Amino acid sequence: MPELPDVEVYRERLLALLGGQVLKRVRLANVFVLRTYDPPISALEGKRVLGFRRLGKRIVFVFEDELFMVVHLMIAGRFLMREQGAPIPKRLGLAGFDFENATLVLTEAGTTRRASIYLVRGEAALAKLSRGGIEPLEMTLDEFAGALTSENHTLKRSLTDPRLFSGIGNAYSDEMLHDAKLSPVKLTSRLTPEEIARLYEACRASLTAWMDRLRREAGDGFPEKVTAFRPDMAVHGKYGQPCPVCGTKVQRIRYASNEVNYCPRCQTDGKVLADRGLSRLLGTDWPRSIDEFEEIEATRATTHTPAKESAPVKAAPPAKAGAVPVEKKSRAKPAKGKKP
Repeated sequence: MPELPDVEVYRERLLALLGGQVLKRVRLANVFVLRTYDPPISALEGKRVLGFRRLGKRIVFVFEDELFMVVHLMIAGRFLMREQGAPIPKRLGLAGFDFENATLVLTEAGTTRRASIYLVRGEAALAKLSRGGIEPLEMTLDEFAGALTSENHTLKRSLTDPRLFSGIGNAYSDEMLHDAKLSPVKLTSRLTPEEIARLYEACRASLTAWMDRLRREAGDGFPEKVTAFRPDMAVHGKYGQPCPVCGTKVQRIRYASNEVNYCPRCQTDGKVLADRGLSRLLGTDWPRSIDEFEEIEATRATTHTPAKESAPVKAAPPAKAGAVPVEKKSRAKPAKGKKP
């Protein structure tokens, strides 16, 4: 799912390429992507786009007459910048927005359609769509500490709660927790002031670094390889691969359609966190530490032996001269309802 760095770069490039242009036509390939009916989507046609904003993980198109189109890409939604009037892809295409000099295409991979478009009029209506989280790159340390400790949850859950922090999702929360050397399941009520300050710095540094990197990748063009799994990430999406800091294999906690990735040595003092379903299945066999985990892996590697070769099949003894072969009696059961 595109998160704060990705959405912010989207916003910047949309402003550079479409800012000030008139939206000539809206084409909906999937009517279910539009979640509002008043004002109608046709109200945007002929209106000039005045700017773009970010609302959490959503992108806001600001049009004349206080019209706001809010697009939530969810997990698999993406934007494509094409020549004016370009067709909408049949399988993935959801909508096309024909501006004066280009067409912006909204697509979504997969079979589940979760991306959405909301059209509202006025700042008050737009404000109702906000989840209320503070902006990570604008907050002070005190504001961060207040939001983080306002509810007693795990760090992972608190960082990705849009009511607390705006725009942070599964991918970048993994990275900032790794940078801060904190466990994703540590409760916010148990954080020390030093740990809160460390996470605050890691949060801002990680988001800023990734925004700068994505800006360089996009250059003067448009970002079309937006993904939550990047080769330069330290732990997110790197299960089983070595941590870039200590070399320990990255572990994970799986839940629903997501997973938490972390380094046991850098973040959890060597403890392997319970993997919910798998740890319940293994019970007492679940390794409690990364040392035990590595020892089990090493034992499996050294004790693995190739399968034994099957014994040669003995040939049947030659039949005696003049012997008549005896037909074996069939042991097949008679059909149901018939006597043998």
